[in-house]
Amino acid sequence: MRITPITLQTQNALIYDYRNSKSGILEHFDYDPYLESTYQSRAKALQSKQIDRENLTDALVRMNRRWDAPQPTYRNIERLKKNNSVVVIGGQQAGLMTGPMYTINKIISIIQFAKQQESELQIPVVPVFWIAGEDHDFAEINHIYLPQHNTMKKYQLQQQIQEKRPVSDIAIDQPIARQWLDQLFAQLNETAYTKNLYQTIQDCLQESDTYVDFFARVIYQLFDDEGVVLADSGDSVMREMERDHFITLIENQKDISSGVHRSLQQLNQKGYAVSLETEPDDAHLFYHEGDDRILLTRDEEGNWAGKQEEVLLTTEELMETANNNPSKLSNNVVTRPVMQECLFPTLAFIGGPGEVGYWSALKPAFHAAGMEMPPVLPRLSFTFIDRRVEKSLRQYAIDEENAINHGVDSLKIEWLANQNGPPVQKVASEIRQAVDTAHRPLRDIARGIRSDLGELADKNLYYLNEDIKYLEERIMKGLEERHTKHLNEFDLIQNTLHPKNGLQERVWNPLVWLNKYGSGFIRELTSQPCSFLDAHHIVYL
Repeated sequence: MRITPITLQTQNALIYDYRNSKSGILEHFDYDPYLESTYQSRAKALQSKQIDRENLTDALVRMNRRWDAPQPTYRNIERLKKNNSVVVIGGQQAGLMTGPMYTINKIISIIQFAKQQESELQIPVVPVFWIAGEDHDFAEINHIYLPQHNTMKKYQLQQQIQEKRPVSDIAIDQPIARQWLDQLFAQLNETAYTKNLYQTIQDCLQESDTYVDFFARVIYQLFDDEGVVLADSGDSVMREMERDHFITLIENQKDISSGVHRSLQQLNQKGYAVSLETEPDDAHLFYHEGDDRILLTRDEEGNWAGKQEEVLLTTEELMETANNNPSKLSNNVVTRPVMQECLFPTLAFIGGPGEVGYWSALKPAFHAAGMEMPPVLPRLSFTFIDRRVEKSLRQYAIDEENAINHGVDSLKIEWLANQNGPPVQKVASEIRQAVDTAHRPLRDIARGIRSDLGELADKNLYYLNEDIKYLEERIMKGLEERHTKHLNEFDLIQNTLHPKNGLQERVWNPLVWLNKYGSGFIRELTSQPCSFLDAHHIVYL
């Protein structure tokens, strides 16, 4: 395995300016994540922060026992009891088979940065991955994509979920899930790893009650010796810990909502596009009623209401709910980061480009709750290239960086056109120009006699060009048939490096590489430190 950094040309303005420490965006954060002094200052500031470490570690142990976490995880949970210990944290939804590759990349980032900072600061730095089990959009996680015939095929789990229940509460339909798993493995090429991989995943599935359990067990199979600690935001033991912090959010809702809304307006005025929409009366909390999760707002009387009037609560009633039944409340995208910061001594938050974007609006929310925003560090980003794809890149002299940024469809068309000398498209273009020149005197004569004859002449030229176009397309099709093998190699490069016209990590699931190389490639990548200053890395397998 070798790793090479490259430049991403597809970054939006916000993440580009943030990576380059531009003051216009940095003023929306409390720390510059790329300064070495940041983490020394942050670690010092955390020494005076009140964290309920005893209850936190107890909750983490209880959750991780359910997933049969490896021993290094429990050792790191124990280290969290030390008053000087801190965490590097990030999170994601509980995707099937981990979901897209960026989930793995984020966990690798958390582990690597925790190791780096523990070496620098000489204090315990624990890697924590926050599973967003309170999310309720099952359609976002109920499928994966795998390559098939140089396209990406969607494999969707057929379990139907009608209610908007948190993923933590969705029980696995085992027969449907096993059928889905068998479908995945039926299309994989058998290797020396296939049988054990299938058995491992099948065991993870059978031992899981929910899709969060399944996710956690798979993650621990891939990262069994790194000490990463998993936490489910939708777990009831976490809700109990959040009791007092819900009260803080309720008491400071007005400042949180108005501050975030104002911050978004400022970002928009600077030309930064942020995927977050708010209104000044948003409560940024969910209320759970039966199987429904209701997003609350504040009405004119100051009550807390569902947008469709599903529920109406006074502040006193909501406070009572937080005190006596915190499991009926959960956080939205604005308050979840604040709640995370209430629970953990966060040295750094690791996020993807989208997360960095919406966190840029959250500084007022942290301040309203009496806290600083932790340093927000963009995660590592990888594209994996195996030997077959690398060989094809060399054969056609294709630059990897260009292929990752732009794809190779235009290069494929250019290559095909050049296989018939002279090039078909060039010849066709020259013929069209020649026909236009030769035909012009006829058109002039026709227009001189009558206008309708001029229109007829124009139509005649149109049909001549259509005939040339038809012949050009038939010749190109014949060339495609002659060069099918070569064109398939271009399609392989496109589907691997620029699938669905985007980054590999946003589409590909790790199953293909796990089947081909075993989990060792993840362990090897985790052990090779990468620079967080680089926007993207190519990993040659």
